[in-house]
Amino acid sequence: MMQTKTEIKAILADAGISPLKRFGQHFMIDGNLMSKLVVSANIRKNDVVLEIGPGTGSLTERLLEVAGRVIAIEIDNTLYAICRQRFGEHKNLTLIHGDILKSKSTIHPDVLQQLSEQRHHLGGRILMVANLPYQTATPTIIDLLMGDLFVSQMCFTVQAEVAERILSSPGGKSYGPISIFTQALAKVEKIARVPPEAFWPKPKIYSMMLKLEQLPEKNIPVPVRRQLTKVVHQCFNHRRKTMKSSLQKISDESTCQRLNESAKWNLTDRPEQLTVEQWIELAKCFCS
Repeated sequence: MMQTKTEIKAILADAGISPLKRFGQHFMIDGNLMSKLVVSANIRKNDVVLEIGPGTGSLTERLLEVAGRVIAIEIDNTLYAICRQRFGEHKNLTLIHGDILKSKSTIHPDVLQQLSEQRHHLGGRILMVANLPYQTATPTIIDLLMGDLFVSQMCFTVQAEVAERILSSPGGKSYGPISIFTQALAKVEKIARVPPEAFWPKPKIYSMMLKLEQLPEKNIPVPVRRQLTKVVHQCFNHRRKTMKSSLQKISDESTCQRLNESAKWNLTDRPEQLTVEQWIELAKCFCS
C-alpha cells in the first residue's frame, strides 16, 4: 500500500527524525508514478532486485510482491530500523545497513556479493529499481553498468539534469562519461517526467524516470569495458584539451602512432566531439 505524505510524516515523527538533506532524502508520494516504475521493470519471480535508499519502504513493499529477492541498502540508521521492523517477516528481503558506495565511485563489495549469490540461487536476472538518492546516482549507475557483475536492467528516478546527461548526444555540454557508458551498453528509455510535487519534501527541481536495458547486441567484453572507463575518464578530466594531448599520458609511443594513423577519429577533437561508437573503437584499440 502506497504511503501518503501524512503517513510518512507520522512514521518519521514517531521515530523522532526529519528528512536529512545530506542524504538527499525526498520520499515519493505519487502512487501512480511509483506503479509505473515497477511495471516498467517487468520483474519476474526469479529476479534479484537491488533497491538503493528504501526510506520508509513504499517501493520496497511493491518490489517484495513481485521479485524473488529484494536486496535493499539504507544508509540512515533510523530508516534502516524502520524497514527492519516493518519487513522483518519477509523471507525474500535482504536488508543492508550502509552506503551503496564503498568509495567515491565504487559499489560496496558486500552488495555485489549478495547480488551474485542470490542470482546463482534463483537463476534469474539482476535488476536495479530505485528512487536514487541524488548524491550517489551518477557513480552508482556507472559502476553497476561498467562493473564485472552483469545488471540486466535498471529502472530508476534521478534528477532531470542527470537524465539529460544520460540521454545527451555528442557535441553538447551535457555529453560526458555517463552518456557514453549508458549508450554504449544499454538501450535507454524515458519512463516519465517527475514533478517536484511527487515528493515530500518537495525538491526544487524536476526528476525523471529512466529504464536502462543491457542488450546482447550491445555486449562489450570486460577488458574493453575497463579500457573504455579508463580512456573516457582520462579525456573528460581534461575536456578542454585535445584527445591527442590527453591520450599521450596513458599510452606508449607505438599506441600513439596507431591512434594517429587511424581514420576512425580525429585526435585534434575534444572529448565531447567523439561518438559513442568511436569511444568503443578507441577502447578496443587500447586492448589490442
